[in-house]
Amino acid sequence: MSVKWLAGIAVALGLVLAGTPLVANAGQTLDKVKQAGMLVCGVSTGVAGFSQPDNQGNYAGLDVDICKAVAAAMFGDATKVKYVPLTAQQRFTALQSGEVDILARNTTWTLQRDTDLGLDFAPVVYYDGQGFMVGKKLGVKSAKELNGATVCVQPGTTTELNLADYFRANQISFKPLVIEKLDELVAAFFSGRCDAFTTDRSGLAAIRVSRAPNPDDYMILPEIISKEPLAPAVRQGDDQFHDVVDWVIYALIQAEEKGITSKNVDDQLKSEDPDVKRMLGVTPGMGKSLGLDEKWAYNEIKMVGNYGEIFDRNVGQGSPLKLDRGKNDLWTKGGLMYAMPIR
Repeated sequence: MSVKWLAGIAVALGLVLAGTPLVANAGQTLDKVKQAGMLVCGVSTGVAGFSQPDNQGNYAGLDVDICKAVAAAMFGDATKVKYVPLTAQQRFTALQSGEVDILARNTTWTLQRDTDLGLDFAPVVYYDGQGFMVGKKLGVKSAKELNGATVCVQPGTTTELNLADYFRANQISFKPLVIEKLDELVAAFFSGRCDAFTTDRSGLAAIRVSRAPNPDDYMILPEIISKEPLAPAVRQGDDQFHDVVDWVIYALIQAEEKGITSKNVDDQLKSEDPDVKRMLGVTPGMGKSLGLDEKWAYNEIKMVGNYGEIFDRNVGQGSPLKLDRGKNDLWTKGGLMYAMPIR
């Protein structure tokens, strides 16, 4: 093998490495958030159970609690979050441009969003599916009976695409009423401008309970026409921040697996379980690997709770929505929630 040939290989390798943008970007968002002392979180403009402000502008919901957990892990303070309400059409541009650090806005993880939009998705925090809500006076029992119906739908969503696919596949017609702002779309439905409203079934339950003039006058049809894995998103090319968000979510799930709650987490510091000791920082190392304090997981569990606590108070039996855990239960109970090992 000649020296000249080896030199050529070295030059080529140098050019390849010089053209690799991900290395230069690694750690950028994490450093920015730490320097600002605040996590900027993109949320919905108001979906009960997921992200909704009260009269004082204080946000609550499952997506909100994910942002709080990230802040608690990073700063030891779950309040260090600025919430930016975004419509479905605004959300991806806001993340791409750096206006927000993380998007926690009941957003479905799809191939094109993962590849074409410059996003990376964190673990799924709610497994959902699209459905339809109608007034009972319409007299339909199935979505297949909606031939010729006017359907309220938001633009720039997987919902809009799934709607067209479903009606085409079933060879029935519909008229879309497309309005970007959710409040205006909901008002249009309840005023009778649409025969049906379509979005994720969790969203339908939230709208029915929190916005219907009389919730008993409306029903959610039985069909689930899509898979909607809802997950937070971050920008591509920043693996360190992506890792932080991933493992914050895994810690919420593993805490529930291990029976660790916001109420007993202090007692769990005395546990002899090696997994618990690693996760709570009694055995150091996990925090250093993430670039965080060793008590990162302890802080998020203490301040926000485990995944089960978050689910119950926001959308489960402790909330007005009273949704069943279903697919969002732990893998040990027949659900899909499964944490990667923290070790």
